[in-house]
Amino acid sequence: MAESKLDRLGKVLDELDARIAELRRLVDEGGDAYRQELAELEQRAEQLATELCSNLSSWDRVTLARHQRRPQSLDYIDAIVDDFVELHGDRRFADDRAMITGLGFLDGRPIAVVAQQKGRTTQERREHNFGMSHPEGYRKAMRVMQLAARMGRSIITLIDTPGADCLADSEGRGISEAIATNQRDMFSLPVPVVCTVIGEGGSGGAIGIGAGDTVMMLEHAYYSVITPEGCAAILWHDPSLREEAAVALKLTAPDAVALGVVDRVVDEPPGGAHRSPAAAAANLKQALKEELDALAECRPDALLQARYEKYRRMGMPEGLSPAI
Repeated sequence: MAESKLDRLGKVLDELDARIAELRRLVDEGGDAYRQELAELEQRAEQLATELCSNLSSWDRVTLARHQRRPQSLDYIDAIVDDFVELHGDRRFADDRAMITGLGFLDGRPIAVVAQQKGRTTQERREHNFGMSHPEGYRKAMRVMQLAARMGRSIITLIDTPGADCLADSEGRGISEAIATNQRDMFSLPVPVVCTVIGEGGSGGAIGIGAGDTVMMLEHAYYSVITPEGCAAILWHDPSLREEAAVALKLTAPDAVALGVVDRVVDEPPGGAHRSPAAAAANLKQALKEELDALAECRPDALLQARYEKYRRMGMPEGLSPAI
């Protein structure tokens, strides 16, 4: 398979970013002699990032969504949620570390956070099961969402998973039931719910915490019923056809908005969120504040009715209205 523009330019950009980080350190330590080189490399990196993100393919966006340095849920929580207190356990079986839940404040607004965490190091990925939640993770998520409803706290969810855990133990504990129950019960939460796909939005694993009043995606995230590799393996018995599958799945943020599945796309820094996690977090925080401010004007009964109608309209042929 030929090297894509993203692969080719991405490697160069990563090397530039590493050199820029080193030069910034030297300048901060008093190395004024490095300022000129730093300025030149920063300009070159911005030009390259702009070129890299022009005309990205669907598969390119999947690659960016999976980037090793892409900010994960705990990065965003640390950056935008004040006084976060994590809550553990589903009160039935165990505490699932793939699902992070807790209470905090978003610029003074009391909120509950439900988020999927993948981990970066080998140890972290084992701890968080690569972001693939077990049944107890979804049950913990709903426990905290219902707690937030009783407390009158808005809810934000951060989605980043290739899919739910589907091994025998999870099947035995009812993974399908847990996801379906969450989808049902999210429609009865009388508080604003804003969901954001920050990386991978894979299948039922994503939808299990994704039924909100507003659904957003970061610019280079993806949202799909299955991974491109899985789709290619099932349809064509050839996982290498992942690029063709990515196009067919219509999994990008613009695709999702056009389909009416997603309401808003949150811009990322040039080159992707991994190049400036602080800027990505600031963009996400601003979007969350705007959406929660708008939803705060709605009465609980109007909120529930609008949420129900929103999902009833999905998938309806043009010109027809759902029987509500």
